[in-house]
Amino acid sequence: MSDSDKKPGFLARLFGRGGKAEPEHESARAPVAQTEADAPVVVDVDVAGSGVPTPDITGDVAATAAATASDAAASEDGVARIPADTPASSSVAVPEQDLPVPAPRRSWWTRLSAGLSRTSSALTTGITDLFTKRKLDAGTLDDLEDILIQADLGVDTAARVAKVVGSSRYEKGISGDEVRAILAGEVGDILRPVASPLVIDAAMKPFVILMVGVNGSGKTTTIGKLSAKFRAEGRSVMLAAGDTFRAAAIEQLKVWGERTRATVIAREQGADAAGLAFDALEQAKAAGTDVLLIDTAGRLQNRTELMEELAKVVRVIRKVDNGAPHAVLLVLDATVGQNAIAQVEVFRQMAGVTGLVMTKLDGTARGGILVSLASKFALPVHFIGVGEGVDDLEPFDATDFARAIAGLERAA
Repeated sequence: MSDSDKKPGFLARLFGRGGKAEPEHESARAPVAQTEADAPVVVDVDVAGSGVPTPDITGDVAATAAATASDAAASEDGVARIPADTPASSSVAVPEQDLPVPAPRRSWWTRLSAGLSRTSSALTTGITDLFTKRKLDAGTLDDLEDILIQADLGVDTAARVAKVVGSSRYEKGISGDEVRAILAGEVGDILRPVASPLVIDAAMKPFVILMVGVNGSGKTTTIGKLSAKFRAEGRSVMLAAGDTFRAAAIEQLKVWGERTRATVIAREQGADAAGLAFDALEQAKAAGTDVLLIDTAGRLQNRTELMEELAKVVRVIRKVDNGAPHAVLLVLDATVGQNAIAQVEVFRQMAGVTGLVMTKLDGTARGGILVSLASKFALPVHFIGVGEGVDDLEPFDATDFARAIAGLERAA
């Protein structure tokens, strides 16, 4: 018997020497060293500009995932689709611990009360301290007025609340909670007449909305959020990048157009804003667009020459449609406090403001300025914003706002 025909001994078979027999199981094979080319490929894809990355994808399916994401980004409706010829076996196993846990969506009331927490906290603390440590007298009411004025509720509103608090209560006394309930009631009475939804007249195609305001008020972002709302209602939308002074504003509006699937009319930086508005309105008419939102350059209300340019935009728009713009929305930054009053006065005179949008209420302890504006101008308040998200801009509700600013729970 030749050496090659000899049967390996027990030890040789045990340690794998002297034999050519294959292991009984795949798992018994010696591991193969991983080369650099074989290392896992991680793909992080932002689908259709949603801002939400897909889970990490490793191994041989990385190329398939990248191609899929590319197709999604190029798709007309921005929804990722898996190609029909993708093998069913190309599933991606992601460890459970790596899967993102979506945060529960908060209700509008929760976001509103959280956004107004700085204002309500200042009011609640001041009122509680005042009525816990002192008896109700003329001096206490004067201090109450000071607290309300510091929150930018306005002199008239502060005096109105103090009068109700002091009425027939000098002998009985009053608690801080009762004062806050009175505050919510009075603020609600002031705000209800101006709480007005923005109504889009379907007979006017397009319904032209001119957005105005000072630099940094949040006009362009508000336009994007309104576009998302109108698109969700099934309306066709066109955006005109009329803030031609800032290249960043033009690009920002283009991004919002992609996100909301709205047509964007834009020109190079420094182009004539009135001419762009004219062209956008003509194109919107020709296309039968439902809503045309026109951005404008931010301008200080004390710069007469800039305000004249805004008036020119309005005149040019009316050459195409004598009834346009159908709404002129002034976007106000709540953090500027009493300066908002001067802005309303000038923009109403120069651009014919028809309604207000108040933004950044989550960034100030002076959210009472909206009450002061309502009391002084009685202009409709269409929307308020309490954050950066699309859902953080909502139609204005007077009762909810009044109770949130007073630090009370939502009315049943």
